[in-house]
Amino acid sequence: MTPLTSYLLISALLFAIGLAGALTRRSAILVLIGIELMLNAANLNFIAFWRYGPNPQALTGIIFVIFSIGVAAAEAAVGLALIIALYRHRRTTSLDRIDSMKG
Repeated sequence: MTPLTSYLLISALLFAIGLAGALTRRSAILVLIGIELMLNAANLNFIAFWRYGPNPQALTGIIFVIFSIGVAAAEAAVGLALIIALYRHRRTTSLDRIDSMKG
């Protein structure tokens, strides 16, 4: 097995764990953790394809990863702010109990 294949298998496993966590969990915080795992799997793919690509001297993979980390940080900040606002209003972070968007 080539090293690229190993990285891709680990990334696919990490993405599958994140997807399962995001789809099956009831807590909004655990759903955000699942989404972060999926973004980390994509970052691992970026780094693997950059490293084993035809031109590893160009820093395109690292640029993509840095941009993705910035997007993930913004997503986590906005997501946690929404969860805190919902908790203050509904007194729960369970996604089953948050069923309406009424004010």
